[in-house]
Amino acid sequence: MRIFDAHFHIIDFDFPIIENQGYMPPSYAVEDYQNETADLNVLGGAIVSGSFQGFDQEYLLKALKQMGSTFCGVTQLPFTVTDEEIIRLNKNGVKALRFNIKRGGSEDLSKFDYFARRVFDLVGWHSELYIDSKALPEISSTIVKLPAISIDHLGLSEEGLPHLLKLVDKGIRVKATGFGRVELNIENALNSIYDSNPDALMFGTDLPSTRAKRHFEYADIELIQRLFDEKATEKILYTNALKWYFK
Repeated sequence: MRIFDAHFHIIDFDFPIIENQGYMPPSYAVEDYQNETADLNVLGGAIVSGSFQGFDQEYLLKALKQMGSTFCGVTQLPFTVTDEEIIRLNKNGVKALRFNIKRGGSEDLSKFDYFARRVFDLVGWHSELYIDSKALPEISSTIVKLPAISIDHLGLSEEGLPHLLKLVDKGIRVKATGFGRVELNIENALNSIYDSNPDALMFGTDLPSTRAKRHFEYADIELIQRLFDEKATEKILYTNALKWYFK
């Protein structure tokens, strides 16, 4: 099966790394990612900035240059960033803006509505939320009015799944990532999301699985292959994310 890895991190200590909530991540260079995924048919993907990278862009631009044109970036920016900087990042392969509500390190939710609209209108970026889905009711009325939004790691919690499904029904995308960090019935979540919108699920390895209870395993892909037919599996592992990031 072809894979578009919709969510992974590159951690390069040649660039600023910030301790987050007492946590320092391991080094995870482009070569480490390529070695770990050598047996997978990864044809593209999205490099995602983590809480510990703050607003640094240079590590991401270096990694994108190394990975090639089928990979793109998901970055964190302050709302005070200039249009010129957003345009520069877009020209260099950045395709989305991330709000890390769970861990911090990004712009906060008070700027969410304004900032998500701004980057979409300027360069067509969607915005990504790392948030526990049980907190979604507080912002769902904002989310549904925004042009393009995705939510990380199946929304993290069983308690929040009904709130997540309401948004999926309205066109919100969901990353089928971080199976080793979620607190929910993964099979049920995958099936429920796919039934609500077959275009919503986007698989990612979440490598190097920072702070997760367990590391990414090939069994995470096999689970998707077992739950879905070949056409649906192709959408989840490859097509949905490819179309989302490379519109």
